[in-house]
Amino acid sequence: MGHTVESAIVGLAPVLTLLATLLYLDSYKLVKLRAVIAVLGCGAVVAVFCYVLNAYLLAWLRMDLGTFTRYVSPITEELFKSLIVVALIRSNRIGFLIDAAIFGFAVGTGFATIENLYYLERVRDAGIGMWLVRGFGTALMHGGCTAIFAMISVTLLERARRGTLAALAPGFIVAVLLHSAYNHMYVSPKLGTVIVIVVLPPLLLFVFQRSERSVGNWLQEGFDADTQMLDAITSGRFADSPAGRYLSSIKHRFEGGVVADLLCYVRLHNELALRAKGMLLMRESGFDIAVDEDTRAKLVEMRYLKRSIGRTGMLALHPMLYGTHKDIWQLNVLDDESEMSEGKPSPSD
Repeated sequence: MGHTVESAIVGLAPVLTLLATLLYLDSYKLVKLRAVIAVLGCGAVVAVFCYVLNAYLLAWLRMDLGTFTRYVSPITEELFKSLIVVALIRSNRIGFLIDAAIFGFAVGTGFATIENLYYLERVRDAGIGMWLVRGFGTALMHGGCTAIFAMISVTLLERARRGTLAALAPGFIVAVLLHSAYNHMYVSPKLGTVIVIVVLPPLLLFVFQRSERSVGNWLQEGFDADTQMLDAITSGRFADSPAGRYLSSIKHRFEGGVVADLLCYVRLHNELALRAKGMLLMRESGFDIAVDEDTRAKLVEMRYLKRSIGRTGMLALHPMLYGTHKDIWQLNVLDDESEMSEGKPSPSD
């Protein structure tokens, strides 16, 4: 029993510790613990599914296990792990490299946890050396490959300005190649483990440092732009601004009531965007504030206006308000915070 507990600790502690470290280093608290736990669960489900799928493919292809683990299982496992990340990106739950790295690593951590628990059950008499390899090598590899896919995909999608399969392909190819390369070192698993330990943690820390600066720059630039637009709306100078001229050029396509809703939506969007950026800045300073009643009411009003404006109106507003996926992501952050703070006293209470 003591040997089993020791093996479990060695097999699971490295990947769980690195995931906890990534969460701790996220000074803006872009990712909530409950979201990470949910993604861990998704990674675990994928591990079970891939085990069944790989067993079927191995029998169908009539391939020896060594060749299969080098050339087939990296594709199937990285494909289904990456689908979780794609779902998070599509639902605008990932905005920066920081949360891409955390969510991607969490998917791989959930996958590796189930895989190592399975090995723990099947190979109970394995020595501590094998568990060092599985814990510091294989488990970190699973987390690292999915994190790298997430980071590359978010970077390319940001440059493409729209979601395309072409932007997701490079990250997937890199993840599969890294996974396959690790499995090719089956003859020298200790070497593969050393490479993972030496390369992966410094890479993730480097990405975090770069992304922290990126978040700070985006907050500063976005704060200024949102403030200027909101000031133009409240001061009556909006018609002379670029956004105002754009709205004036399309207003003939809509009825008068819808045009008024469009302007109200623009105002609410900027107010809530400022609120979201302010909340992130407060987090970076060490304060975790709840969403107040006024903000929750504006979120409700914004959803009502979205239904009133309709799909055509929202498509018309999209170029003006949603230049990048971060502009949608920040409102999702505020919406999630609103749900979490329901029932809590607001700062003004």
